[in-house]
Amino acid sequence: MERHIVIDFDSTFTQVEALDVLGEISLARDEEKEKNLKEVENLTDLGMKGEIDFRKSLEERLQLLKAHEDHLPPLIENLRERVSSSFVRNRQFFEEYHENIYIISNGFKEFIVPIVKEYGVRPENVFANTFEFDQNGKIIGFDRGNVLSSNNGKVEQLKHLNLQGDVYVIGDGYTDYEIKASGLANKFYAFTENVERENVLQKADHITPSLDEFLFVHNMNKAISYPKNRINVLLLENVHQDAVDIMKEEGYNVSVHPGAMDEDELAERIKDVSVIGIRSKTHLTKKVLKNANRLIGVGAFCIGTNQIDLEECLKKGIPVFNAPFSNTRSVVELAIGEIILLMRNLPDKMKLMHDGKWEKSANNSFETRGKKLGIIGYGNIGAQLSVVAESIGFDVYYYDIEEKLPLGNVTKCNSLKELLNTVDIVTLHVDGRKENLNMIGEEEFNQMKDGVIFLNLSRGHVVDIKALKENIESGKVMGAGIDVFPKEPKTNNEEFESELRGLPNVILTPHIGGSTQEAQENIGNFVPGKIIEYINTGSTTNSVNFPNLQLPVLKNAHRLIHIHRNVPGILADINRILADHDINIVGQYLKTNETVGYVITDIDKEYDKAVIKDLKGLIGTIRFRVLY
Repeated sequence: MERHIVIDFDSTFTQVEALDVLGEISLARDEEKEKNLKEVENLTDLGMKGEIDFRKSLEERLQLLKAHEDHLPPLIENLRERVSSSFVRNRQFFEEYHENIYIISNGFKEFIVPIVKEYGVRPENVFANTFEFDQNGKIIGFDRGNVLSSNNGKVEQLKHLNLQGDVYVIGDGYTDYEIKASGLANKFYAFTENVERENVLQKADHITPSLDEFLFVHNMNKAISYPKNRINVLLLENVHQDAVDIMKEEGYNVSVHPGAMDEDELAERIKDVSVIGIRSKTHLTKKVLKNANRLIGVGAFCIGTNQIDLEECLKKGIPVFNAPFSNTRSVVELAIGEIILLMRNLPDKMKLMHDGKWEKSANNSFETRGKKLGIIGYGNIGAQLSVVAESIGFDVYYYDIEEKLPLGNVTKCNSLKELLNTVDIVTLHVDGRKENLNMIGEEEFNQMKDGVIFLNLSRGHVVDIKALKENIESGKVMGAGIDVFPKEPKTNNEEFESELRGLPNVILTPHIGGSTQEAQENIGNFVPGKIIEYINTGSTTNSVNFPNLQLPVLKNAHRLIHIHRNVPGILADINRILADHDINIVGQYLKTNETVGYVITDIDKEYDKAVIKDLKGLIGTIRFRVLY
């Protein structure tokens, strides 16, 4: 059966109401411009909602606009630049179905036809009002004999057309819904890419955040593989608003949750989630991931990823992206600040002052200059800390299990024991791998100098808290700064419990090493960018668990993404299937690790769709998707 698609113009085909834009042009030098434009906008909205007589709305708007035929060319130029994004990228749809696409609008042909015909829409398929001009070219009204100038005009126009077959209406206004309500259309699709009207949404058969969604539902020619509004994103733990905004601007369906979720709650919530963004308190365990059948990507809005079962994600074909550099400076500054405070014994002095006690003394108060600072873990944070510390007078030493290039005049230690025996301050900047559990315990504290300053701003489980407490109480550790703990509250409403509370010259902070506005903003911009790049191109650069592939932008081709268990022969099998279907390969990229293989194949746009079923059916396939 033949399909007919009826599309509204204002706020649907274009991002704006054309008469509002006309007002910006025609009233440019009018003293009451702002007042009149506000009234025009209000009348437009009331008319679209069906709350006032449409003809009255139209008459009053034209009187306020004071427009002239000379204003129409700049209006058309403006509208050309403001066609809805999803319409622009789906030009091919308009060209292919131009015989069955109708623009039915309460706007005016004088500016509608020049815009839509550039997309292949036939001028004879455009039904709209027409202006009336006086002898000087001033717009003085409209053709009152046109049914589209009155209430229920779109319904009357459809009756005249008498379309045979299925009729689908795409629009943002109540007048578009009226077509369906009259029985002249199969379905009304509320288009929300540019504006949402609650009373219209309630009447819709289907909400369509973009033209991509409508085309996907009807399996029609479309520019992208999968509507972005169907990608459900869940962001936990108060990630920066920039991340929320970026994801929403990309077109994803974004939900936020202020705190972490426990395992059972998250296991239930994750069932329909495509992308999840977390910080350090949310744990993506095997149990949670078992329910994550729609999950295609994970964003860790922090440096560490030990709260994520990376191996299980890998087995399910889910790349994980973090922010390895974004909060480096923030952690370094906190470390430097705490070291200075602890070396001056300021935590105790400040507490005494708040208690009303004045205790001026130089006892246990030292300068940083010439003191030996020992950094355990010489990664991004450790390396930057060494540079900053050296610049204010520290002699810096470091130890790392991996070979790292030393910066400045830093001295490398060949063993952890050598570093602990040498330095006056010990600061930990290691990752959260399981092997680091209690890496600093009683034996390591015994190897440190008496009166050492000790910091842990890395991971809670790397220090034996009982041993740390005993060494603080004995005076072996003169001062400590601890930002991370083996057990941390999930939300700010839970009580923090620790053996370290109340100890002398101890700074306890609530895992805020990277919690600065600058760091969170950097992370909020970096992580979404990596996830979006992966979804749009298949690129896995900076993934912590996946084979890293940097891919070129896709042009005039379809991209086949195949994730599989890393067993011999898969690439040969993929290419055999492609050859069997006479498919030409435009480009191919392969990267593997011990667990999975990641193959990207770009092919010509024209191909036998049966190849997708064959590729999905390959033994060893974990995940497969098509990009175009």
